[in-house]
Amino acid sequence: MDSIYIDKSSEVRETYKAAEKSMNEKAKERLLSLDFLRGLIMVALMIGETGFFIKLYDAAPGSFTQLLSIQFEHSDWHGLTFWDTVLPAFMTMAGVAMALSYKKQQQLGYSKKHSFLKVLRRSFWLLFWGILIYSVRDQHLNWQLSNVLTQLAFTTLMAFSIINQPFWVQLTASVLCLLIPEILFRVIQIPGYDQPFVEFHNFGTFINKSLGIKIDLDHKTNFINFISSGAHTIWGVMAGQLLFSNKNARKKVTNLVSFGALAIIIGLTLDTTAITPMLKWISTSSFVLVTGGITLIILALCYEWIDVRNHKNNLKFFIVVGMNSIFIYLFFIFIGDKWLNGYMEILVGQLLNIAGVSLALGSAMSCIIVFMLEWCLCYFLYKKKIFFKL
Repeated sequence: MDSIYIDKSSEVRETYKAAEKSMNEKAKERLLSLDFLRGLIMVALMIGETGFFIKLYDAAPGSFTQLLSIQFEHSDWHGLTFWDTVLPAFMTMAGVAMALSYKKQQQLGYSKKHSFLKVLRRSFWLLFWGILIYSVRDQHLNWQLSNVLTQLAFTTLMAFSIINQPFWVQLTASVLCLLIPEILFRVIQIPGYDQPFVEFHNFGTFINKSLGIKIDLDHKTNFINFISSGAHTIWGVMAGQLLFSNKNARKKVTNLVSFGALAIIIGLTLDTTAITPMLKWISTSSFVLVTGGITLIILALCYEWIDVRNHKNNLKFFIVVGMNSIFIYLFFIFIGDKWLNGYMEILVGQLLNIAGVSLALGSAMSCIIVFMLEWCLCYFLYKKKIFFKL
């Protein structure tokens, strides 16, 4: 009798271990298209932050290089450039990653409280680093609360608060994110700040100045942009939950493309009819809808190509960056912007100038060298399996 009992206990233990192993294997599953897209976004940021396309235009003026330089600069006020879409894409991918992380935590038996504390800690560090990296500019303190990290600190909490809710609740929450700023900007009439879509005369600028901190060097970007940008992260969570669901792949892609196309149509309609102009600097609803729609369609296409059709070759160039996205962002803002870019521009530019290369072309080439150094750093971390997470 004892031996039978022991055998059964052993069998139960083995069954439990097998179940736990299976659960851990599922928890390790990755959405490769997510890593690719995060890497693509960060590669664009890494190159753009060196100023390569502007310097390339200086070195080789022409219609094509001019177009590139324009697309890698933010729009002055109204309009949309490629560079304007990067932050919304980053925030949407953060939502997709949150959905994946939360799914893994559920598989591993995390309580809702435990998951919330992890998100709260992440938001704290996002806010901390987001403030710190821009805290000193032009020899004075500059409390920057409108960059991607500080905005993401708030939108992460907003998205997590409805992560367990039904689709219609999540969608309603994202719509409210768009409506609340619309109401605030249009209804609150403060002398000098009563023109909702005019530079320096809108409600967002009033909030900036009321806080007594220099939010942005030109006071265009608003601290309260995180309200409307919350829709990006919520849509990311919704997209992630859809992609990790048991629905068939075709339905997942169709739903994402349809939602994205509808968002773009509504956003463009609001802009072209002048109901709500497309303004990146104050994150208007039309801007959020168009950029969010573009991101979701690109995500759907990448998911179809990479994860469904299994085209996974030649992705490592981007994936090694995407798997350390927060780290490399902090690196090229802290180290690159404040020291490395300028150092390499002088070193490479003047050395090449001795060989007869113009200073303008040498300056552009220094940007490529900086980018490759940053990429190699990401590759080194990837090979050593070192991944920095907040």
